[in-house]
Amino acid sequence: MNNATVGFIKEDPWRIFRIMAEFVDSFEAMSKVGPAVTIFGSARTPVKDPYYQASVTLAKGLVKHNLAVITGGGPGIMEAANKGARQAKGRSVGLNIELPHEQHGNRFANIPINFHYFFSRKVCFVKYSVAFVFMPGGFGTLDEFYEVLTLVQTQRIPRFPLILFGRKHWTGLVTWMKANLEKGHFISPGDLDLITITDDPQEAIDIILDYERRVGPPDVVPAAFA
Repeated sequence: MNNATVGFIKEDPWRIFRIMAEFVDSFEAMSKVGPAVTIFGSARTPVKDPYYQASVTLAKGLVKHNLAVITGGGPGIMEAANKGARQAKGRSVGLNIELPHEQHGNRFANIPINFHYFFSRKVCFVKYSVAFVFMPGGFGTLDEFYEVLTLVQTQRIPRFPLILFGRKHWTGLVTWMKANLEKGHFISPGDLDLITITDDPQEAIDIILDYERRVGPPDVVPAAFA
């Protein structure tokens, strides 16, 4: 074991305090936000892209129904969703992560929270949301999609709406999951029913509002965080 490794391990007990501080600060801020919908998606989507514009429209529509909008706080789809929420005078939350090259906070989040650790940021996405919309994105979006889907499938969190926005982008993945995961018995029959695909912002909003009407406002801590 080299000196750098030894030094890193010795710092672990102190690193716990930094992790605790991230949770305390973010929980305190997020506890005041109210019911929210998280919108995931690529940091690389340009302003003129149809998915960028759809994200703005979707966020505006959610705010009109008194739902806050949560994003990863960066550019692209995240910026679009924060922009829509802010333009509609709603709560626009940006959970920004410190990355060496790609990520930087966008100016449309009126509740910005900065994170050093991915895992504490992920907890805040899930703990304070009543629905999740996945716009087209890359590895990060896929990671978030599968993580939230797994939590719902294993009943660690309620059966929140999981909406894949963009048929052209997502249909290939869902087709592969049906052919390989479902038919291969790697997942249970009906697991893919947890997912809805749409190209319509209003349909996504209607699905989320219908869930709220059926279930009511969240009043318990999801099992994953109990």
